[in-house]
Amino acid sequence: MVAVVGHGRRSRRRRLALRLAVLGLAAVAVWAVGLVRFATQIPNAVADPDATTDAIVVLTGGSGRLDAGLELLAGKRAPELFVSGVYRGVDVATLLEVSKRSPGDIDCCIEIGHSAGDTAGNADETTAWMGDHGYRSLRLVTSSYHLARALLEFRLAMPGVTLVPHPVFTQTVKQDRWWAWPGTASLIVGEFNKYLLVWPRHAARRLVAGKLKW
Repeated sequence: MVAVVGHGRRSRRRRLALRLAVLGLAAVAVWAVGLVRFATQIPNAVADPDATTDAIVVLTGGSGRLDAGLELLAGKRAPELFVSGVYRGVDVATLLEVSKRSPGDIDCCIEIGHSAGDTAGNADETTAWMGDHGYRSLRLVTSSYHLARALLEFRLAMPGVTLVPHPVFTQTVKQDRWWAWPGTASLIVGEFNKYLLVWPRHAARRLVAGKLKW
């Protein structure tokens, strides 16, 4: 009798372990499919390079972002540039010096924010700045791989503002055959995992508003 009971317990444990293994494999498969979809949707060009907005917003933290923002400002894509997430103690003159640009006619049209420490902070900091100026549209400048998550955070923070995405591309990020480049693969995997943490909040808001399309 004892042997039968022991055998029954071991059988239940094996069935439970099998179910957990199946669930784990299914979760990994769903994650992998999502990763591939995320990677293939990273933009490889600026979709709308000529549209004008109330402001240009650059998120610090990636190569080429500030230079792209300054080029857009010089090209009159907006009358003002806001750089979010700048280290404390760094001013506009320092930014222009780092980017090897003379002040010219653009230093008067640049403002910087020091309070943001991550992408959600960028969105909050920019929301406050946009509100102070009464702006209703912006061109969002950030790295191509970071753009999807940045757009989610900004749409959560400022749902009534028009956002024009402006991806920045760097030679070190190999979007073509990204899986074959360990550095790029690690970067995209990490960005996808961060995106997954933001998406439920975005989806919940859109679901409440009746705007979510599955």
